[in-house]
Amino acid sequence: MSSQLDVDMMNVADVTDAASFEAFRRQICRNLKTYEAFAAGIASGRLDSGQLAGKGLDAALALGICQAALGRSQAAITTLEKARNCGLKAYLLARALHDLGRYAEALDNYDRAASADWPAWHCDLSKAETLLAARRMEEARTLLNRHAAAKPGAGLWHYLQGWYLSLVGEVEPAIEVLRKAVDQAPQNQQALFRLAYILDLQGEEEEAVVLYQRCTQIPPVHLNALINLAVIHEDQQDYDAAEDCLMQVLETHPNHYRAREFLRDVRSSQSMYYDEDQERVREKHSALLDVPVSDFELSVRSRNCLKRMNINTLGDLLRISEADLLKLKNFGETSLNEIRAMLAQKSLRLGQALEIPSLAEALPPVKVSSHTAGVSPVVLNKPVAELELSVRSRKCLQRLNIVTLGELAARTEDELLGIKNFGQTSLAEIKQRLAQHGLSLRTLDEC
Repeated sequence: MSSQLDVDMMNVADVTDAASFEAFRRQICRNLKTYEAFAAGIASGRLDSGQLAGKGLDAALALGICQAALGRSQAAITTLEKARNCGLKAYLLARALHDLGRYAEALDNYDRAASADWPAWHCDLSKAETLLAARRMEEARTLLNRHAAAKPGAGLWHYLQGWYLSLVGEVEPAIEVLRKAVDQAPQNQQALFRLAYILDLQGEEEEAVVLYQRCTQIPPVHLNALINLAVIHEDQQDYDAAEDCLMQVLETHPNHYRAREFLRDVRSSQSMYYDEDQERVREKHSALLDVPVSDFELSVRSRNCLKRMNINTLGDLLRISEADLLKLKNFGETSLNEIRAMLAQKSLRLGQALEIPSLAEALPPVKVSSHTAGVSPVVLNKPVAELELSVRSRKCLQRLNIVTLGELAARTEDELLGIKNFGQTSLAEIKQRLAQHGLSLRTLDEC
């Protein structure tokens, strides 16, 4: 076999442990051309099972190694289940099951790997990673504490310890520990990404960008690092750089939903016009936003309708459109004209914040909606950080000064969609995460 592709395929026989698997994975994913050629070669059956057998590696295990290295977790599981039992098979099965979110099965296979003479410390730390992903915090902490003194695979241990600390809200210690992980294992993509992600959320964008870029330079490309880089570039109005990042994701994962949606948002942003006077408009109006609607002489019907919609201030009226008001039962043109006139006295209009993102960002937090009246205060007072949203969604909520789940549930879809860089992808993510806590966004007909 003379081609580089054939050499890459035969190197699968050298995979015997976690380190050699990572080296093999980086080799075949070193660039897009190599990745696609290797994937095509595997699909065409060019892997020589006869030569592999001569090296003591059965064909099913070899193919499973290749599929796992290509990131094709489901295919790897199907193939590896046919391979002979060994520590490498159990380890790779556990990794693939972890990637698919099948955490209980992953943990079982790490136990099988340990029983097959896979290093016990590596199985423990791998299990800790799966337990953290499953948010089984106490079990993960027990395993990490078991190896705290010796810290075998120090870079891996520090990465997992840093991740654990970030999940329990100890941000500064997490950053310190993750810096150690990156120093000890500069090629650890997960440690680089986790540190970049936390710094990004803390507003340290300059350092986060450097770490994200380092992360993307290690094969195979880290998709979430590219997407988060795209978000930062878009926030900085560097739309070409944002598009480049997203196109890199779509080159290898053309059906990646988030990348496709973000790319559409970025391209839409390139054609948007932003009024340079928006900031002055926001300052002019800021003193009026907290004025209660009860200060104005409204009819009983209009007052009751606004109360039902949890509209208490002029700022609240700026967040809602005329069309949405008219959807409310018993709210007609007479009430609409009355409210139009009231706002016109202050040079304001309905839905103004939906049209001017900078004005929406300046509005004060919304009070908790009445539609959450039956929800436990413990849930409503949870910080939105517990939703573990994407960087883009978190930043949009920060612009609205939304701190708790209750404050988020008091918002409507239109209010969120009126914020710069907040699109349908972020909306779907927030609705899904709220539903996990038994909450939803407010709708206009809720009282």
